[in-house]
Amino acid sequence: MRIENSFIPVEGVGERTERRLWEQGVHTWDEFDRGVDVAGVGTTTADRIESFIADARAHLDDRDAPYFDRQFPSSERWRLYEEFRDTTCFFDIETTGLDERRDRVTTVSFHQDGETTTLVAGDDLTDRRLERQFREADLLATFNGARFDVPFLETAFGIDVDTPHLDLMYPCKRIGLSGGLKPIERELGIGRDRRDLSGRDAVRLWHEYERGDEDALDTLVSYNREDTENLRTLADTVCERLDEAVFPATLDGSLGRR
Repeated sequence: MRIENSFIPVEGVGERTERRLWEQGVHTWDEFDRGVDVAGVGTTTADRIESFIADARAHLDDRDAPYFDRQFPSSERWRLYEEFRDTTCFFDIETTGLDERRDRVTTVSFHQDGETTTLVAGDDLTDRRLERQFREADLLATFNGARFDVPFLETAFGIDVDTPHLDLMYPCKRIGLSGGLKPIERELGIGRDRRDLSGRDAVRLWHEYERGDEDALDTLVSYNREDTENLRTLADTVCERLDEAVFPATLDGSLGRR
């Protein structure tokens, strides 16, 4: 599903009205006609739809992800993914514990446009490098990052992460996938090179590195990088399933996906 398939940002258009529009052949903004006979779309709502389309089209041409992040309900943020897939930054952090005021961030990995970068504490993990990585992305994607990764980084480094953020934990729950990232990966058949490693191992590996074991750092970095790379596969899978659930084929077998 692309952004221009959506009418739900419009005041007065909920899920049922949006679905009625699709069922009447209004699959994209270009296909909207204020004369369409859809329950819930009266003169006022039609005016609002036209106004939204005119405004949103300009922002879409500018690839203005923050605008759409503000317009879409948070539960529908996954609809931004298809449009901004190539400029989405998947990221994950490793820490020495769960308390952002007491524990340390050890590594942060970013996966964007097929490339993975890892920053390491005591080397290149700085506030400026983090801000630069986030600034280069239109959309961030994490798993449980809204509650953990982002606030941890903001507290630890004194930065503000204001790039639009898709936390995949919530779309996963919406299609019945609950629990942590690794159980969900197993359920979806997403592979890992080191299935034996966990978050606890990540803490252990960092402490072993601090005691002089360079191989431990290599393993930790590999583990962290795999987290971010798997997030891309997870996002592709989950957003595709949501697309199929929310934007289903009509009786003639086509809803005009773009």
